[in-house]
Amino acid sequence: MKKSLYGITAVLVSLFMLSGSAIASGPMKGDSTGKNAIILASFGTTVPSAVSSIVNISNVVRKAYPATEVRLTFTSNMIRSVWKKRQAEPEKWLDQGVPKEVLYVKNFIATVGDLLEDGYTNIIVQPTHMFFMEQSHDLQQYVNALASIHTMKKKWRPVDTIIMGRPALGMPGDQYSYHDDVTAVIKTLADDVKQAKEEGAILLYMGHGNEHWSTGIYAETQKKMREMYPEVTTHIGVVEGAPALEDFIGHLKYAKTKKILLKPFMIVAGDHATNDMSGPEEDSWKSILTKEGYEVKPVMQGLGSNDAFANIFVQHIADAAEARGLHLK
Repeated sequence: MKKSLYGITAVLVSLFMLSGSAIASGPMKGDSTGKNAIILASFGTTVPSAVSSIVNISNVVRKAYPATEVRLTFTSNMIRSVWKKRQAEPEKWLDQGVPKEVLYVKNFIATVGDLLEDGYTNIIVQPTHMFFMEQSHDLQQYVNALASIHTMKKKWRPVDTIIMGRPALGMPGDQYSYHDDVTAVIKTLADDVKQAKEEGAILLYMGHGNEHWSTGIYAETQKKMREMYPEVTTHIGVVEGAPALEDFIGHLKYAKTKKILLKPFMIVAGDHATNDMSGPEEDSWKSILTKEGYEVKPVMQGLGSNDAFANIFVQHIADAAEARGLHLK
């Protein structure tokens, strides 16, 4: 219990220190006068070429809400620490097309603090995660903690509104049907199916997964993919958790083709896609499948580069805004 209290206290103290005068800047009267902002919370990536998928989502959201401030944060502590070290040689990374908002990316609390400092009091936090797993769960705890602050005088609350949208494949609860979210995602993958069909290949996706919660959402997505696109055999596996490649590799033979179109079922084609999916090491999916006699064609493009997929987050932002009576422009 003490550990939990210390953790929450540390979060709130950090917010107060980072937001400074924003907390004591005067009355905050809600959406009618307060300014709205969106925080896009990505897991992040350390691979410069993969940053384009994150940037594309940001561009799509900014196009949908041109009059609303949009900021970026990475939820992965490890990835942020890598970019922190890279700040020592900024030109090296900026010359590779890495945007400043990625090179100088901040944690969630610092990003909220910056928004408060700039006078934004209504904040929608939109995770660009695939499903509600560890990263989204932890992000929700931060949001809940900030939303729970009730000062003696209402006008001194640090935020008027802070709410989190749901990840691409949805989240637990009955407010929104995750089945509908899964269907919406699948509809954005029509071009992948078309390519696999034209090449006479199995469509194989590599997801991230995790070792903490059930990853059954991938099995459900695979089932719906096969129902919507019966003309192609689709498999979805994960790097962490189940189903791993070894769980279904024996079933690939029933597709009656030795060709495989291999794509990341992730926001970015980052480290996992580069190494675990298509790397030269003998334990990469490409190497294992090639050894089994398959002709493997990896496609190094994250789902975030797909405009139709990116627009799912636009809709989830709209849903979150509507739930709190915010009017984004």
